[in-house]
Amino acid sequence: MKKNIDANHATFCPQAFKCFEGALEAFFSHECPQLGGTRTRQVLVKSIADMVRQFYPQTSHMQPGQVTWPTVHRNEFSSYGKSIQNTRLTTVILDLVSSQDAMERAKGKKLRVIKKEAVARMCKQAFDQEGCLTHAELAILLKISPHSVGKYIKEWELENREVLPRRGSIHDIGPTLTHKTMIIEKLFIEQKTVQQVSRETKHSLPAIQRYISTFKQILLCKQKGMSTEEAAFSVGRTLRLVHEYEKIIEQYKEKNYVIAALLKSEIGIETRTQITINEGVDKKY
Repeated sequence: MKKNIDANHATFCPQAFKCFEGALEAFFSHECPQLGGTRTRQVLVKSIADMVRQFYPQTSHMQPGQVTWPTVHRNEFSSYGKSIQNTRLTTVILDLVSSQDAMERAKGKKLRVIKKEAVARMCKQAFDQEGCLTHAELAILLKISPHSVGKYIKEWELENREVLPRRGSIHDIGPTLTHKTMIIEKLFIEQKTVQQVSRETKHSLPAIQRYISTFKQILLCKQKGMSTEEAAFSVGRTLRLVHEYEKIIEQYKEKNYVIAALLKSEIGIETRTQITINEGVDKKY
């Protein structure tokens, strides 16, 4: 029996090394023996192989005009001082050029409109693949300025009444006032439930709850006549963030909304049955 095992080992074991992982392990064994023994090398080889698969996915089914792009994972939330080197990434496939672009240009559609649609398309595609693009990434892909990307996003969101999922809105980074305005309006003016707004804006439930809490806190501060600095100190938020919410509050005042009434607004929460029904409707459409 032992002879059979030895024979099988001698026959088939070399075949296991005729692959990328095997070649890499052999390279480390011969060229970098100081790395450690077999188990250490195997752990290192597996980690490198996983990174290669992440950053260089299979491209045999990619369409003309598609590109692979490494970006921040949508569940990798930011924190103060956290560098991109310590941030989890994922690789997504984006339609940089749509199959309809050439025909639409032939029909006279303006390049500016096509680029705006491309920004929206790639934001959604990245999110669907568990990624989230930044303005800078979109600027590089489309060879335009980050400022132009921001303008396109703002225009698209106002035109479509929908928040585009990108890193600024998902992770609440930077002065993305448009999505804050839209979320607050859906909750306090349109009286939509927390779950509805979460689905429509691609935000997590805890994120929506934070918007509700922060908006009500700053509303209360303004009702008491506090300055921006006093409100920021009271609610433990940055001056920039408080100022953004103050802009939203001023917009509602100009529209003759009663601040006291907004403060007393009860935000709806769906039952389990309602969630199941609404999720089914969302998938259908």
